[in-house]
Amino acid sequence: MKRAVRVFLYSLAGLACLAGAAFAYLSLRKPDVAPPPAIRIEPTPERLARGKYIAMLADCAGCHSPHDMTRFGLPVLEGQLLAGFQFKPENGVPGYVTAPNLTPDPETGIGAWTDGEKIRAIREGIDKDGNTLFPMMPYTRFRNLSDEDVYALVAYLNSVPPVKSAHPKTQLNFPVGLMVKFTPKPVTAPVPPPDRSNHVAYGKYLAAAGGCQDCHGENLAAANVFPFPPLKVIAANISPDRQTGIGKWTEKDFLDKFASYRDYVAGGPPKAGPDSFTVMPWLNFAQLPDDDLRALYAYLRTLPPVKKAIETHPGFPDRKKT
Repeated sequence: MKRAVRVFLYSLAGLACLAGAAFAYLSLRKPDVAPPPAIRIEPTPERLARGKYIAMLADCAGCHSPHDMTRFGLPVLEGQLLAGFQFKPENGVPGYVTAPNLTPDPETGIGAWTDGEKIRAIREGIDKDGNTLFPMMPYTRFRNLSDEDVYALVAYLNSVPPVKSAHPKTQLNFPVGLMVKFTPKPVTAPVPPPDRSNHVAYGKYLAAAGGCQDCHGENLAAANVFPFPPLKVIAANISPDRQTGIGKWTEKDFLDKFASYRDYVAGGPPKAGPDSFTVMPWLNFAQLPDDDLRALYAYLRTLPPVKKAIETHPGFPDRKKT
């Protein structure tokens, strides 16, 4: 009996040592970091226009700006574009996550960062000081942005009005704060521009840059829930299933859906009914060129259909199913 107790205690001690060693390893381990590229981006008019488009497509302002929560589409508060925002645990994040101020303010924004440090943060998830960014910042998919699109995005960020707006640093709960160190990976090869003449390939590129799968899931029918107590929004099934997805939509139906929000973007009245309560960035996507929307439609049509009925606005007075 005593021998069994000793064996048990030795085993516990061994496990404690292993746990301690693992904790020490994770605590001391640095993320996989490469030096930032030594580059200075020339802000040509073409780059500035493309960079603004990429920022809109990727909805950078969605996380990095405070919003007017009382208005349809949650528009950015006036004068606060890309001024940063802190997500608290009640927002579904593991701790306090700050989407930092991306304006060129040198004290509270990224005005003191080099262009190479900005590129590294966007594509590799490493900030100016070598710290890992929480992967709510989608650098794992932004690493596939073409070199020129990343340069354009940086040129645009350099051009926005600086806003002095300080935020506390991200504080992640254990063990997430240790595990995120394994996420960053250096981009080791040039990323060519997408072939815009291939609608399916370009649509896939746009869908990745726009984060369709972040909300709609890998199969585009994941029914991810976005709570806004006492209501909630559930991401729609946008797979090409004909009964429960968008398989019956023609290309014109698809374009018309986005175009229906353009009046509001131009200053018209907001949508009524369930469409007045949404987390889909319609205000951005309504501004996409029709040819890009055609490319998105062509890509979505190639994906496997998923039969999954989703009620997108449960509990809303005027319920809508898609």
